[in-house]
Amino acid sequence: MAVRKQKIPAMSSNKATRRPPIHMIDSEAETLTDLAISIEDRLPQVSELLLREIERARLHSRARIGRDVVTMASRVRFADAASGREAEYQLVYPKDADISAGRISILTPVGAGLIGLREGQSILWPDRDGHERELTIVEVVQTQKDA
Repeated sequence: MAVRKQKIPAMSSNKATRRPPIHMIDSEAETLTDLAISIEDRLPQVSELLLREIERARLHSRARIGRDVVTMASRVRFADAASGREAEYQLVYPKDADISAGRISILTPVGAGLIGLREGQSILWPDRDGHERELTIVEVVQTQKDA
């Protein structure tokens, strides 16, 4: 996988778009690609969604990614326009997921939709039933030490 490292430009609008620009850590993108391919037979929708997001993401080293970008292990507070509610979860790998403890797997439709977004961005994203939801990132807190 070619690594495209760039400085992250500021978002000028938080209006929901189907697929706003996203940013990912290069090493996480490689790990998530392998993970998405490994679940193609069991979870084809999530696998396809995650692979598409990885493919269109701008990749950066961990040191160059913005602190306001949703990465693995970050805590993210987001609003769901359909329900009018906010939720807060830590985005984790499947083995660490525990929704009752506030840890959501990257291999859920919501988890795959949050990765790479930054504070203030909105995305139109399908839920488990295929209904499109508008999710808006309210706050991102990095919980992982630089690896």
